[in-house]
Amino acid sequence: MANGEGGAGPGPTIWPIGFAVGIVCILVGLIVSTAAVAAGVLIAAVFGFLWARESTREYRGTAVPAAPEPEEAPEPSMLPAGPPRPANEGEAALPVMDDAEVERYPRSVFLEVSTLGLGALIGGLVTLPVLGFVVLPSFEDQEYDDVNLGPIDNFPEGKWIITTFFRDPAAGEVSHRVAYIRNNGNLSFTIISNRCAHLGCPVQPNGLVAENQRKSIRVLQDKQRAAVSLTPASPSGFGCPCHGGQYDTEGNRTAGPPVRALDRYEYSIVSRNLVLNKPYSVAHVTGTGADAKIKAYPLTGPGQHVDGVESWLYPIQPPGR
Repeated sequence: MANGEGGAGPGPTIWPIGFAVGIVCILVGLIVSTAAVAAGVLIAAVFGFLWARESTREYRGTAVPAAPEPEEAPEPSMLPAGPPRPANEGEAALPVMDDAEVERYPRSVFLEVSTLGLGALIGGLVTLPVLGFVVLPSFEDQEYDDVNLGPIDNFPEGKWIITTFFRDPAAGEVSHRVAYIRNNGNLSFTIISNRCAHLGCPVQPNGLVAENQRKSIRVLQDKQRAAVSLTPASPSGFGCPCHGGQYDTEGNRTAGPPVRALDRYEYSIVSRNLVLNKPYSVAHVTGTGADAKIKAYPLTGPGQHVDGVESWLYPIQPPGR
């Protein structure tokens, strides 16, 4: 008997493993990218279908006996004479099913499948809208907008300028950023992020900061006016007050727990204005100023290596860093 005495249920299969892998891809994709979510949905759908097909193969393989064609009613003259025969006597009106056929369609299985299916439907209707409101905004508008920092004349050659700006003026203080900018001459600039490569704390210049010479200007950014603050400084390097990370004037790590150099910004010159483009990560800088040789990596989170064997531990970077 199936799933009973002397019987055996469906044999072991790999479909549940593939289905679980698909679910994991979906969960990881909610953090990583929509492409991973789509791949997870596809994997879960394919393996879920194969799993359901494998689990119901025994039921689908049982042929249902065709209903007998109705017999013509006998002529009144052919009916037996005398009183009608009791219902419990004579031949059975329908064929009697044996125990194996009865157990193929137990009520408990029907109720179990119906309950699980209804629960999954209700769970999906309740969960999907919540996930949409919580997760989808993190995948929207992840590109870095260019930031106008004003005329290049505000950045004297060979001088460091602590520049504060807003990545998105409409977002307010939450988009406040700081960059250390040095004009190397011949339209070459060194633009270093103040985000420590250890845990992301704001690094500070090691040296004099001319707070009394701070200048604020208004620039046109995204069709609206935004404030940019410029403060001269004479750093001998940069240091992190949180955990003691130290960097030289090219952003290379010199001491402490950071695992790489400070991040940098791409830039462009538009109508004699210095325009900040997207940030990128750096392992190490060779040379100085305009002669520096830099191998750029995609922007990576603090504490993560961008080169060497250690970088293999971080194959995917989440959006919105």
